Order: sequence, then structure tokens, then C-alpha cells
Amino acid sequence: MNPTSTWRLHVRYFASLREALGAEETVELAAGATLATLRDRLMQRDADHARWLSRERAVRCAVDQVMADETALLRDGAEVAFFPPVTGG
Repeated sequence: MNPTSTWRLHVRYFASLREALGAEETVELAAGATLATLRDRLMQRDADHARWLSRERAVRCAVDQVMADETALLRDGAEVAFFPPVTGG
């Protein structure tokens, strides 16, 4: 793997995050990035991203439709989803 290569990731937002940040965006990160790296990058985008993706908020994450924590390694072309915890009734 070329250490200077970049990966293109497809980021999707759901529920209240979608209302605040939009439905989706594409992000490029250095190869070998983790979910934590992506979240940090997104929080640097603007005040809305910083607020809604803050680690003080309960935000769930999935990589390629599988629940993941921030240590998850990403891959080129991965789909990453962010969403609030869901409660049912």
C-alpha cells in the first residue's frame, strides 16, 4: 500500500443528523484511516459537524452496514453511516 494514497469514503447521515448535516457526502482520507480519524475530520468541517458529531453526543456508526466502533479500520470505497440511537415503542 502506498502510504501517500487516499481513500474515498461515502458518508451517510440518518434521522436528526440527516436533518442537520444533509443526507450524504464524500470524504477523502489517507489510506489506513479508522472510523475515529473520519469522525475527527468531519468535526473539523464546520460548527454544525462539530456539534452533531461531538463525542459528547450519542452517535452510532456503521461501516458497510455493520455496526462499528471508532477503532474500525476503513477501506477505499467504504460506506460509513452515522445515526442517533434509536428507541422503539
